[in-house]
Amino acid sequence: MPNYFENPKSKLDLFRQKMYIIIYGVNTPAGKAFDIGLLIAILLSVFTIMAETVEGIDHTYHKELIVLEWIFTIIFTLEYALRIFVSKKPFRYIFSFYGIIDFLSILPMFLSIFITGSHILSSLRILRLLRLFRIFRLIEFVEESSRLKVALMASRAKILVFLYTVLIIAVLIGTLMYYIEGPENGFTSIPRSVFYTIVTLTTVGYGDMVPTTALGQFLSMILMVTGYGIIAVPTGIVGVEVAKEVGKRISQQQQDKDKDKEHNRLNGIVCSLCNQEGHRDDAQYCYNCGHHLNT
Repeated sequence: MPNYFENPKSKLDLFRQKMYIIIYGVNTPAGKAFDIGLLIAILLSVFTIMAETVEGIDHTYHKELIVLEWIFTIIFTLEYALRIFVSKKPFRYIFSFYGIIDFLSILPMFLSIFITGSHILSSLRILRLLRLFRIFRLIEFVEESSRLKVALMASRAKILVFLYTVLIIAVLIGTLMYYIEGPENGFTSIPRSVFYTIVTLTTVGYGDMVPTTALGQFLSMILMVTGYGIIAVPTGIVGVEVAKEVGKRISQQQQDKDKDKEHNRLNGIVCSLCNQEGHRDDAQYCYNCGHHLNT
């Protein structure tokens, strides 16, 4: 926590303290309003960026879109400056993941002032979408996102083994397809044949490569059927871990309820002999020394 938080010495420190609570806090109305406003600004700016790439819209509303983009850029620049201003260690924020994303998302518009043709870098502005993960600090999302994170971390080994197995299958069958079909049917190399295998396994099916031999078509049928099963496996793995986390949470809540019930069954009667507290409501004798309680 910044030093000015504990001991504000001036009006500037008080201002930094208030801004810190608004920008980084999620338990206050102002903090929630700031995050929601930022969420709306990010979504609108991304919509503006996408609209610029539609020829008809850009031709008709080019000036309006540029004005909107400058408004959003100024808003995000002010936010970026405020985050640096209220941080105890500004350089830690500047070189952090979100700090770099924030900087890159405002850079293209300023470069367009000095460098002709810098519109090529305008695609960097779409990085603002990554900032939505910061908005998920809101209380409504914290618990759910942490539960999903735990489930993904718990299932990462299984998913890696699964992906490794799929890769081996793709390489093996891709190699077979290369030798079965050959360059005359479009399978000009093993990597290209592996590409066909992966496209077929994922049920994408571009149709740029089609097996013509009976054996090649048979292998393709196996890949197509296998693909449907493969798609469901990662979902099942993560789903099991999510269910475990939900079960743990329900179990913990039940334990807390049981503890509360047990606590509520204890009264404030104190044993006159040993001064022991915390007896049950229906207790007649002290559980510590056995002395009769004066209820």
